[in-house]
Amino acid sequence: MIKKQDVKVSKASPARRKFLTGAAAATTGAAIAGFPMIAKAQAGPITMRWQSTWPAKDIFHEYALDFAKKVNDMTGGDLKIDVLPAGAVVPPFQLLDAVSKGTLDGGHGVLVYHYGKQNALALWGSGPAYGMDANMLLAWHKYGGGKQLLEKLYGSIGANVVSFPYGPMPTQPLGWFKKPITKSADIKGLKFRTVGISIDVFTALGAAVNALPGGEIVPAMDRGLLDAAEFNNASSDRLLGFPDVSKVCMLQSFHQNAEQFEIMFNKTKFNALPAKIKSIIENAVEAASADMSWKAVDRYSQDYIELQEKQGVKFYKTPDAVLQQQLTGYDAAAAKRKDNALFREIEESQKKFAARAVRWDLDTNVNRRMAYNHYFGKKAAAPAKKS
Repeated sequence: MIKKQDVKVSKASPARRKFLTGAAAATTGAAIAGFPMIAKAQAGPITMRWQSTWPAKDIFHEYALDFAKKVNDMTGGDLKIDVLPAGAVVPPFQLLDAVSKGTLDGGHGVLVYHYGKQNALALWGSGPAYGMDANMLLAWHKYGGGKQLLEKLYGSIGANVVSFPYGPMPTQPLGWFKKPITKSADIKGLKFRTVGISIDVFTALGAAVNALPGGEIVPAMDRGLLDAAEFNNASSDRLLGFPDVSKVCMLQSFHQNAEQFEIMFNKTKFNALPAKIKSIIENAVEAASADMSWKAVDRYSQDYIELQEKQGVKFYKTPDAVLQQQLTGYDAAAAKRKDNALFREIEESQKKFAARAVRWDLDTNVNRRMAYNHYFGKKAAAPAKKS
């Protein structure tokens, strides 16, 4: 015999079963909802394969490694960039194509190495920059419209990249020669290495120019394929072996007095990154830019001394007449690009920024030669005391 209270319990059972079923489903749903998070954690960090355009022994490759380490550290390992030296995947001048196609995830080089794709890229460092130094040119890039113009330029050639110019370089030497350059005529007929629009500048001075990547310059000089060449700075030039093939270096030049490096990402892969990582990268670029400029002061100054004291290199100042002819040669080279609308647009933007920035700089900052001479110059002998 079934009791009344048993019927009530029996009627309540479906409701209870429904509750339990719903709770189980909710629990299962929560587990399923949480599963992607677990899978993501198990997937590990995002990794990127990069290549620089520099030999492994060059300080420039070290700068590339410095940037990668900053990003790796700042993301706590969520993004890991591995940097290979020049030629590991593609030759240095093919970096843009490799990154754009996704053969490489990114790279470290200079914009002028892509000069053959669009010669307006030379305006990021190859030429006198209308009196600006490299740090001023970077100021123009960030605050004077350069960033937007570079994006427009890369878009015009179908380059699927995100570019970050950074790392202001000091004024580069005129180059390494067999004997000192005392006048413009001394350059005429020389087989000379340079890149970008500087090719036109040195051609205007009468040189026979050949554009070569950094690692190929000294071997070419050693075999007599080049009479003279320029690369960049005391540390790089020393490590690449310039003192083994030349003992004369001419300092100061307008052919590349405002160059900077370029950090480049494949655009598709960069855009797919989490917003937090993209923000870290952008800030790491600026941190690496400052660190590079400080390291350059330390290392270049030390190698400058050791090139003289340990390897017998003689440094000479480039004559003003040669510097003036470089400016004239650059103007002629730029005039040949009058049909390149982007070249003209970038040129006008730089000139507008330079007109005020350089004026401010020249009027504001003291010439440091006086202070240097005061503290480190040779002191005049004290007059002899009268007996």
